[in-house]
Amino acid sequence: MSSKALRNPFHEGELAAQMRVGAGDVARWAAGFIRDHMPDQHRRFYETLPFMVFAGEDHHGQNWVTLVEGKEGFITSPNSRQLALDMKLDDQDPLKKALNSGADIGAIGIEPSTRRRNRFSGHLKRNGSRYIVDIKQSFGNCPQYITERTWHYSGKNTPGVAVTGDQLTPSQRTLIEKSDTLFIGSGQQSGASTFSRGYDASHRGGAPGFVQVLGNNRLRIPDFSGNNFFNTIGNLIANPKIGLVFVDFETGDLLHVTGRAKIDWMPNQEIDPLAQRFIEVEICKIVERPSALALRWSSPDQPTRSYLVTKKVRESATITSFYLTPEGGRALPAFKPGQHLPIEVQIPGHSAPVKRSYSLSGSPKDAKAYRLTIKREQAGLVSQFLHQEIAEGSRLRASAPSGTFTLPKADEPLVLVSAGVGLTPMVSMLHAALAAPRHSPVWFVHSARSSAEHALRQEVEDLIAQSPVAQQRIFYTRPSRADALGRQFDKQGRITVQDLLRLRAGERAHYRLCGPAGFVADLSRGLETAGVGPESIAFELFGARPTSQCLPE
Repeated sequence: MSSKALRNPFHEGELAAQMRVGAGDVARWAAGFIRDHMPDQHRRFYETLPFMVFAGEDHHGQNWVTLVEGKEGFITSPNSRQLALDMKLDDQDPLKKALNSGADIGAIGIEPSTRRRNRFSGHLKRNGSRYIVDIKQSFGNCPQYITERTWHYSGKNTPGVAVTGDQLTPSQRTLIEKSDTLFIGSGQQSGASTFSRGYDASHRGGAPGFVQVLGNNRLRIPDFSGNNFFNTIGNLIANPKIGLVFVDFETGDLLHVTGRAKIDWMPNQEIDPLAQRFIEVEICKIVERPSALALRWSSPDQPTRSYLVTKKVRESATITSFYLTPEGGRALPAFKPGQHLPIEVQIPGHSAPVKRSYSLSGSPKDAKAYRLTIKREQAGLVSQFLHQEIAEGSRLRASAPSGTFTLPKADEPLVLVSAGVGLTPMVSMLHAALAAPRHSPVWFVHSARSSAEHALRQEVEDLIAQSPVAQQRIFYTRPSRADALGRQFDKQGRITVQDLLRLRAGERAHYRLCGPAGFVADLSRGLETAGVGPESIAFELFGARPTSQCLPE
């Protein structure tokens, strides 16, 4: 089936929010990521999940969010436009009646152990013992602010009697104040476009206490930088009704909240320096469901290690590499090419470490040090701190490498395409692809403004020169007078899908794309239009704008 992106998937509330923060160009490129069906990788992802988050409206017009679960394999995808769920809804679930009679929903599938998540909206209907979802919109989602956890079934689980009210009890306040995870439901049914109507389920995360309890019926939720789609904020502009659910991962308890929200666009930075704005919630009703889930999740305490910055190398005018070696002579955990390293940075003025993930740009065979190649972003809190304050001899803490943006396993034609700092995972992939015996060709296609901003250039040239199957194509959008066409670069301008098709990589070729959102959206959409299957295209996004370092997968 051909890929179909939605021309303008946003409603007036979302567009208003985008314009307010200077992201009015989002609608131009975002249609490449929001589809009317699920890519195969999303379908396979959903089928592995033990639970899913639904958002919708009950028969009284109140918004709620809930978690649904089932036995292993309870989610299947009969085709790219449908999901089937073999599940039983608890009588005390505030959305049960609406879901049983058929309802528009928003949903998010999340895998805390890998920090992957994808979202969709659609219409759910009951079909015998199963529930069928007809997909309306489908898109990937940013893995930021997700606490890594692993799940297991508790065995025999007996749900307790639900407690309802309109004021938070002391124990409910405690659950909220210790939570590092929150799911939000919002929606609107107005506007001329039927594609943009419906409901949305989204995830929020942060350090315990990131959601503030302002009273027995008031909450304050920080809104951090994200993909600039503003699905939640836009819905709340159009319709202030909101649903929340907090999860006790140790007991399976669910705390559902419904209410009304307003947006504080001028947040007090002393409350939360990372917040771009706040969602203020006035609670209307509460449903607490003890042991609602049979699932349990591990403690969020993931081990971090201390690393010594043994080398700091300036790679271009704005990009610097940091080499990290484990302290105490410990072995360096292995990583796959394309993965990222989650780090923690203690920045003065912040009570808790600030967490970021950066792609590993070195060879996976380097057993001595990790290399992070980081661009200094003008509005980047952590990147500015790293460039200015972290020196050789400094220490950083990091978790184990993670991420699913990696190389295909088969020895088939490979096209690595990047722009700007998006080359960092590609260089790691190039090292790995050329280190193994290989018969199929590899192309390294990269775009930079000029040689002054072209990082890791000599390293890539050396790798290409040593391989009989590797080629590169370099594009400069603003070459300097010293940049000679045919020497420093091959073509002036941006990489287009026509440039990639001229490589004649063949039907079996795999494409890996990394760069700003518009760049990746145009290329992925163009490749699919030209007949390249979605399963042969994988991408990661960098640097779409200073406030958006992470966008849909």
